Amino acid sequence: MQFKSVNLDLSVPRVMGILNVTPDSFSDGGQFYQKEHALRQAEKMIKDGAHFIDIGGESTRPGAKPVSLQEELDRTIPAVESISSTFDTIVSIDTSKPQVMLEAVAAGAALINDVRALQEDDALQVAASTGANVCLMHMQGQPRSMQVSPHYHDVVDDVAAFLAERVAACEAAGISRTQILIDPGFGFGKTLSHNYQLLDRLEELHSLKIPLLVGMSRKSMIGNVLKRDVNDRQAGSIAAATIACIKGAQIHRVHDVKETVDALKIVSAMRTDFEYK
Repeated sequence: MQFKSVNLDLSVPRVMGILNVTPDSFSDGGQFYQKEHALRQAEKMIKDGAHFIDIGGESTRPGAKPVSLQEELDRTIPAVESISSTFDTIVSIDTSKPQVMLEAVAAGAALINDVRALQEDDALQVAASTGANVCLMHMQGQPRSMQVSPHYHDVVDDVAAFLAERVAACEAAGISRTQILIDPGFGFGKTLSHNYQLLDRLEELHSLKIPLLVGMSRKSMIGNVLKRDVNDRQAGSIAAATIACIKGAQIHRVHDVKETVDALKIVSAMRTDFEYK
C-alpha cells in the first residue's frame, strides 16, 4: 500500500505506535504532551519496529470531554511536523475534525485515522482533497455515551455493513479503494461479549477486501478479563494482537511496540519458509 512516498508491503504484519499528545488519554495521557517528549517517544517506537506513528490530540475514551479545534491543532500539528521531518516513518493523524486533517496532511501526515469514519460535516470532502490514505473505524454512538447499552443484531455483520457503506461513500467522494483501511473499532460502543465476538470472527471482515487495522492495546476488553489496571495489560494486549494477526489483520495499533513486533514476527515465521538456525 502506498503512503505518500512509502510503499509498504502489508503481506507482512505491521505495527502502529500510539502517540497521544493529550493530558487525559486512558493509558498514556500526559506522558507525551510536550513536543520534545513526543519526539523521543516516536524515536523509541520506530527503533522498536513501528512503521506508523499515530498522533492523537483528543481522547476518545468513554466519557471523554470534547476538545476545541484550536486546542487540537495546537497539540497535534507541532508533533506531526517534527516527527515527519525528523524520521522516515508513516505519520498518521488520529482526528475527526476536517481542519485538523487538512493541516496535519500539509504538515506531513500520510494517513487520516478517523474513529467517526469521515462522517463529520465536510470530513469526507476534505479527506479526499488531501490525497491522503484514510482509516475508517466503526463506532456505535459517540465517545461520551458509546458504552451506554450498545446493541447489535449481529455485531460482526453490522460492523461489516457499516464499513462497506463508508468505503462506498469514500469511493464516491474520489478516495480510491487502494487508499482505504478499515478498523472494526474494538471498545467503541461494544460490550465485552461484542468485542470477543469480533475477535473470534475477525477473518469475516476480509470479505470487504480492504486492509484491516485493529486496536485492542490495554483496552477494557483486556482489563475486564484479566482484572488488571490499564498499565498492567501488556501480556493480554499482545495475546489479542497475536490472535488478530493469525486471523489476518495487517496493521496493529499498540502502546507496547517492541513486544508486539516480536510476537508478530513469530506469527510470520509460522507462515513462511523460515530457516531455523
